[in-house]
Amino acid sequence: MVTVEADVDGVERRLVAGELTCPLCSGVLTGWGHARQRTLRGRAGPVLLWPRRARCTRCGATHVLLPVVALLRRADAVAVIWQALVAKAAGVGFRRIAAGLGPPAETVRGWLRRFAGRAEPVRAVFTRWLRALEVDPVLPGPAGGVWADAVTAILAAARAAAGRFVLGTVAPWELVVAVSGGRLLAPGWPAEWINTSCP
Repeated sequence: MVTVEADVDGVERRLVAGELTCPLCSGVLTGWGHARQRTLRGRAGPVLLWPRRARCTRCGATHVLLPVVALLRRADAVAVIWQALVAKAAGVGFRRIAAGLGPPAETVRGWLRRFAGRAEPVRAVFTRWLRALEVDPVLPGPAGGVWADAVTAILAAARAAAGRFVLGTVAPWELVVAVSGGRLLAPGWPAEWINTSCP
């Protein structure tokens, strides 16, 4: 799977121009139909999602081009999930979060449980991204717990990405999808960094 921008026309132009590369072999990706169409629960109502599929011209592997509005295997748009994570960092309980956002309380509880088990590794990943994106970064200080520290690191990395690439703003939830490959709440992410160099 490859994460791409939310602009469908822009993704199509990049596919035609040969600007998307295979994450397995760095070959050029070309259009290869579409993945299954689905509807996400968005902040302002339903979001229709029909991801493009692409095929590598070198290795033949196919990939779903996941827009930065969605996470893998989630029925809600990532912006909704992000709001839940931010609310939890502020100390709000899952029932109140669900009542404010609309998804079932057990769904929100599942997101929060999944994120709680990886908050520290997520903080570390986004702190590394912050350090890579800024020349002389000001690292965020403690924000009141591991959960809030992780959210603060994501926000700081999003600001750094916007400044580095002169984008104006980068939505933190879009950066989360791009960095995690849509796997923020999926099993196995973030994978531990493994040093494979010779001792």
